[in-house]
Amino acid sequence: MRVIGLMSGTSYDAIDAAAADLRLDGDSLVLRPLGTVGDAYGAEVRDALAAALPPAATTFAEVCRLDTLIGQAFAATALRADRELCDGRAELVVSHGQTVYHWTDGGQVRGTLQIGQPAWIAEATGLPVVADLRPRDIAAGGQGAPLVSLVDLLWLRGRPGTPVALNLGGIANLTAPDGTAFDTGPAGALIDAAVHHFTGRAYDTDGALAARGTVHEPLLRRLLDEPYYALPAPKTTGKELFHRDYLLAALATLADPAALATPAVAAEPAAPAAPAAPAAPAATTAPTGIGTLAHQDVIATLTRLTARTVADAVRSVGATEVIASGGGTRNPVLMAMLAEELPGVPLHTSDALGLPAAAKEAYAFAVLGFLTLHGLAGTDPRSTGARHPSVLGSVTPGRDGLPRVPRGLKQPVRLVIG
Repeated sequence: MRVIGLMSGTSYDAIDAAAADLRLDGDSLVLRPLGTVGDAYGAEVRDALAAALPPAATTFAEVCRLDTLIGQAFAATALRADRELCDGRAELVVSHGQTVYHWTDGGQVRGTLQIGQPAWIAEATGLPVVADLRPRDIAAGGQGAPLVSLVDLLWLRGRPGTPVALNLGGIANLTAPDGTAFDTGPAGALIDAAVHHFTGRAYDTDGALAARGTVHEPLLRRLLDEPYYALPAPKTTGKELFHRDYLLAALATLADPAALATPAVAAEPAAPAAPAAPAAPAATTAPTGIGTLAHQDVIATLTRLTARTVADAVRSVGATEVIASGGGTRNPVLMAMLAEELPGVPLHTSDALGLPAAAKEAYAFAVLGFLTLHGLAGTDPRSTGARHPSVLGSVTPGRDGLPRVPRGLKQPVRLVIG
């Protein structure tokens, strides 16, 4: 079956589409990659989404508007993927949608919301759409994440040692061969928040800002005091916790809070009564109680925070190698710091094993939707903490209804790329 997986993660910068031919062969699921495409969110959608996400307040009217706009954006990307990757012969679309809220309460997940109405995708492509994949696992007592854990377990099965799959998106998550899977904490979430706050840019391209900074140990220690890191697995988190105001609160323990109350912009030089040097641009420094902390130092510290917390999590599961994917793999400073934190543990990207690092999650959701359509479970309770495995998601029929697929099939135990 020719399947398109659609994914936009917690960085909410773009929609990734991955197309694959998928088939069951005995106890194996065989995936033949057909390629990937990606489309950035338009400025209107991205700005509206950023303004609506926690800790901001929003309205049902705005949620409804975003549900439509994001659904239409996903539909456009699905159409492009079908045309460019599948020669117009795709049979199924699987849409993760855009996470806008993941409700945790005392370590238990109570609910989750992904928007991007799948009816727009079905209408535009004429294809059936599997969407809304996370809530079923939550209803079964699970965390609803990381959902890619089942795919990771199938994919890494039989690999020697203790290989760990790591995803570096807005939030970082890992999967170990024994089924342990959890969100380790922020990957790009706080880095992106700092970059946008201090420079107005979306992210630290190639880690250039972090490379010019120096890790500020007092700030790093303050951030490492976050109780989330000490919670046992399974556990999940998101931008409900790790957001700009969280960062500013941490900086405020080292700085004058009033100086950080509004986003920094380049300041005009003051007009002194007597000759004096021009005022330093507010975009470059954050005053602290121990001097002046350049924004590059903040970003370097946040990059080290990601590397440290990920490495701590990787060590906790006894990893003998790490196979990384996600947008964070394109940040050479982050990857170098992670390698420093994990001496003796080989660090690869998923490209080396046949799945493009930038779109591995899109491929994973293509797999999960394929399993759903065939009545097969898309979760492993060891990973999410659910009471039992679940067939995930809801299905929106295509123009011709639902495709006929065989039933009573055997749950696959491995994923073969080829």
